[in-house]
Amino acid sequence: MSKRLKTETRRAIIQVFDRLDYAGLGSIYCDEGGYTFWKDRRGPCQELGMKLAEVLLGRLQPKGRSLYVGAGVAELPIVAMECLELGREVAAFNLRAEEVAILNQACQGLPFQFVCDDAQSAKGPFDHLWIVSTLNDPERFPELSALSYGRANPVTFDSVRFAQERATVLELTDGCLSKLVLPGLVTTSVEEIPWITDWCTRREIPCVLEEEDYPTAIVEDPVCLIGIGQARHKVRKS
Repeated sequence: MSKRLKTETRRAIIQVFDRLDYAGLGSIYCDEGGYTFWKDRRGPCQELGMKLAEVLLGRLQPKGRSLYVGAGVAELPIVAMECLELGREVAAFNLRAEEVAILNQACQGLPFQFVCDDAQSAKGPFDHLWIVSTLNDPERFPELSALSYGRANPVTFDSVRFAQERATVLELTDGCLSKLVLPGLVTTSVEEIPWITDWCTRREIPCVLEEEDYPTAIVEDPVCLIGIGQARHKVRKS
């Protein structure tokens, strides 16, 4: 059973969501219809984020360190929980300068900030890595994403670009996972599991994939937890 967030933590999260510039976020998250997008997603994003924060509240140790790759609006409740309830240090990276500015404006007064930079530049070590819907990002890795989600068109698929994207993702995966102390925890999307388990397999590092996954509100990729450096490797049931 998940722990519950403190009332003051929930209040802080709600206040951050109230302060967000949704007009500015609209153009970042979608090409058109930004107002409608956030009207539909704001509530679920906040509530599902807090539910996931409660899951991690029971998994993470106080005073540890977390690395977030591609952290945005969806990560706000989890980052807030880590800092406010567990006293953890969070390094939250995002390559979109405009979104980082909006997030930091809304989070003024709270003990964390977002950074516009490559997460590989983070100074380790960390005991928790959050890497959700990043390794299959359709904007950054269009060919890889199309293949991952079963949308690749065999007529137009660019295999050369895919090979370049794959090399970049392998480098990013290694650059972030190598900062993880063992045993450690990885939060990722179900679609990104192969990248994490491949990294572990090639280094003969055991990992445990938890059975349950959790819904998200923006990209709608289910999120799961993987224990790295644990005693056994559990294969997910189909």
